[in-house]
Amino acid sequence: MLEVSIKGESIKLGQFIKLASLVATGGEAKELIAEGAVTVNGEPQTARGHAVHVGDEVCIGDACARVIAQDDEDDDYFDEATADDDFDPEKWRNM
Repeated sequence: MLEVSIKGESIKLGQFIKLASLVATGGEAKELIAEGAVTVNGEPQTARGHAVHVGDEVCIGDACARVIAQDDEDDDYFDEATADDDFDPEKWRNM
């Protein structure tokens, strides 16, 4: 089973199935959810905004993904404004 990490405690169902690549587009997600083809922990869900929590299992047919918490050590986010180093973005911006 595919494990997909999220930040925080929950994510909307429509967002999660796109994040997990269970669907290709938001329109496809909306349609499948409305048809009741998406299950959360074995129960069909018809609300795109349904909150999916860490530990939940989301399936569309035989394709399933489990929600896991993101490990803070794996956080690759870089914020230029708060970086504590000697890098000068203006020096490199227009090279």
